[in-house]
Amino acid sequence: MSDTRMEKDSLGPVAVPADRLWGAQTQRALTLFAIGREPMPEEMIEAFAVIKKACALTNGAAGRLDAERAGLIAQVCDELLAGEHAAMFPLPVWISGSGTQYNMNVNEVIANRCSQLAGIPLGSGEPVHPNDHVNMSQSTNDVFPSAMNVAAALAVTRSLLPSARRMTRTLEDKARTWADVVKLGRTHMQDATPLTLGQEFSGYAAMVWDGMDRTEAALAGVLRLPLGGTAVGTGVNAHPGFDAAATARVAGLTGLAFAPAPNKFAAQGSHDDLVHLSAALKTLAVSLHKIACDIRLLGSGPRAGLGELILPANEPGSSIMPGKVNPTQCEAMVMACLQVMANDTAVTLGGAAGSLEMNACKPLIVHNVMSSIRLLADAMESFCAHLLDSLAPDRERIAAHLERSLMLVTALSPAIGYDKAARIARHAHDKGLTLREAALALNLMDAAEFDRLTDPARMIAPGNGHSA
Repeated sequence: MSDTRMEKDSLGPVAVPADRLWGAQTQRALTLFAIGREPMPEEMIEAFAVIKKACALTNGAAGRLDAERAGLIAQVCDELLAGEHAAMFPLPVWISGSGTQYNMNVNEVIANRCSQLAGIPLGSGEPVHPNDHVNMSQSTNDVFPSAMNVAAALAVTRSLLPSARRMTRTLEDKARTWADVVKLGRTHMQDATPLTLGQEFSGYAAMVWDGMDRTEAALAGVLRLPLGGTAVGTGVNAHPGFDAAATARVAGLTGLAFAPAPNKFAAQGSHDDLVHLSAALKTLAVSLHKIACDIRLLGSGPRAGLGELILPANEPGSSIMPGKVNPTQCEAMVMACLQVMANDTAVTLGGAAGSLEMNACKPLIVHNVMSSIRLLADAMESFCAHLLDSLAPDRERIAAHLERSLMLVTALSPAIGYDKAARIARHAHDKGLTLREAALALNLMDAAEFDRLTDPARMIAPGNGHSA
């Protein structure tokens, strides 16, 4: 038996591996676009399967596609949705900017699998033809961007938002647990007035919560699909009402509120909704980067750094220094966030590259958006499981830092004025004294008043530093 079979497209015959379901156009693309090692995002298989099934059922219901063909296409799409035939989608990201080769890869796989099910040789185009039937009422120019949106929306709702919610709940739990841990605040990397460790972590929780809100808001645009716009947005070759009917089926198959894009020319000529989503992901990455860097700094030491947080000892930290514990989860989070920021730059540039009725950087955009979603979701899961869940404060170290701080002098300003309070701080620093010793030495206040005003627990809310 031959290890290849001959298939043909509009340019002529092509030898295709006999055991592969793809056809001539996919095989040509493998030769013409042997670029890089980045595969098309695997989530696009599910997104395309959903869309192709929705289109086949819609065309069947409209009488444009007979029941047998519509049923076969839907059956194969169900196989794809079940994870079958994943190896039949070998194309890299770096293909045509429209994604035409990938759309044809899907069309060919579905058509050839239909032939298998019908007992007909692969490549025959019977009973299902990749263009005439699988691609009916469609163009790559509306299907590929619709699949981009479907893939992104599913990934955000299934993985990113649940991971962000878990991280928010974990941070909020830490904030409640550590509400009584009064510690030294820091601004400009220098000592500042006190706050509680709980207040500090409540800020982190709010940042992640706000990131979720921004991402969910950006999803509203992503849920608008250009499906039915066909080549340039006019809907040529699609029957009236196809866009609404097919999109409604996509919504039913996914459980998400997909709707037809109100203006197909905007949705196909640009991908601003995905650019907006990428910006929200970048903003979340900025927040996560800050949180990871703060925890890494607060856990520095354990003896020569701040040492206020005790990091879990997950693995040996050094190949040469025994007993070393490194903030590896923080470092992994930082790198993931930096990559997301870089991804957003690529999405921005790709989004700006649209010309007239089509953007020719679609694979670039979806590659980077899906990478950002996966990175953030995975990084948050890892950060929670391997750092936050076991993170603990070093209460003695926190108390020692607070006791030595000169910035408790801030509470004296309302009672004795800024200038006198500054004199106390300078005198204490120059002479190596405590604030209390300096205040008494300068005869600026008595011991009882000093102790009352500089109680750190009185300085963690508005007004508590004032005399009463």
